[in-house]
Amino acid sequence: MFTQYVETPLGLLLLCADGTALTEVILAEQRGPETPNDVTALAAAQLSEYFSKKRESFSVPLAPQGTPFRESVWAALALIPYGRVVTYGQLAAACGHPRAVRAAASAVGKNPLAVFLPCHRVVAARGLGGFAWGLAAKRTLLHLEGVEIPKNSPVSQNFLFTFP
Repeated sequence: MFTQYVETPLGLLLLCADGTALTEVILAEQRGPETPNDVTALAAAQLSEYFSKKRESFSVPLAPQGTPFRESVWAALALIPYGRVVTYGQLAAACGHPRAVRAAASAVGKNPLAVFLPCHRVVAARGLGGFAWGLAAKRTLLHLEGVEIPKNSPVSQNFLFTFP
């Protein structure tokens, strides 16, 4: 396992990788030992560009591990473009399970690669919804991308993405 810490507007993130791909991003409380490799270095550089508004998508190889359903949800997350959002219901439907909204929301909450697989771009039908790292972090990421969602308000159609 390879690891590298990076300071971001969200706080300290720990990037974890196997030999070829990023496997997890953790919101860390403090630094520990690091064992960086090319993958973690690339991820750190791309995060810096993202937070500087110089990057809208990532090309770091990703290898999240989960159930087939979770992996299908995470694959759908990768399709949501910068500055756009989908509802949990849209996400469930895009995965072929339109009635599995709660299961899709749970899979979003278990996303091991936050930011890289943009779970912050999934919102509730009537507002922001949740986020594993807290709503302040979700608002920060959406604001960075130009998406504003007023408290307890539906998402503006201007920001909604429709899966192909």
